[in-house]
Amino acid sequence: MFRERGYDATTMRAIANEAGVSLGNTYYYFASKDHLIHAYYARSHQDHLAACDPLLESETDLKNRLIGVLAAKIETSQPYHHFAGQLFKTAADPKSPLSPFSHESAPVRLESIELLTRVVEGSSTKVTGKLAQELPELLWTYQMGIILYWIHDDSRDCARTYRLIEQTGDLVVRLVRVSRLPPMRPLVSRALKLVAELRAPLP
Repeated sequence: MFRERGYDATTMRAIANEAGVSLGNTYYYFASKDHLIHAYYARSHQDHLAACDPLLESETDLKNRLIGVLAAKIETSQPYHHFAGQLFKTAADPKSPLSPFSHESAPVRLESIELLTRVVEGSSTKVTGKLAQELPELLWTYQMGIILYWIHDDSRDCARTYRLIEQTGDLVVRLVRVSRLPPMRPLVSRALKLVAELRAPLP
């Protein structure tokens, strides 16, 4: 119903009628439409995990692992492409509980970061120190950028998004690899310090 009518036009009463249950019973399981969307986030993430498992079990190259996981995210989300654009109107609000950065979205966000931790730790590219701690969350933020581009991608079968994943994934992995070189260490330290400052609460 969200896909057919959009988020705003889909009411809890209409959902209850479609499901053949009472409105009160609907609210027993989902206190609001927001709770239904968070269930959608969780289901979408489980679909993504299932699609990624074979790749992560067999592939050790970091570039192939990262690009494969990002492509799988788009592929498993593709049936909801139109709906994602409608949902973005609400989720883009920083104060919305549907924002991927919100407190309410934390469970799925943390599971997504854990998946990207697997991507890094299971690869043949060894990442150590502070970068190893920060990289999965940085990759999650990068993934959010890919998803935002996908939402606005009107190319056939979202071909531009897959091209973006292929090209930027290669660049990201190259940056990770050169970050281990001694001349790059001061720059990496500075970048990670900036990340920590931006994450810290305002005084």
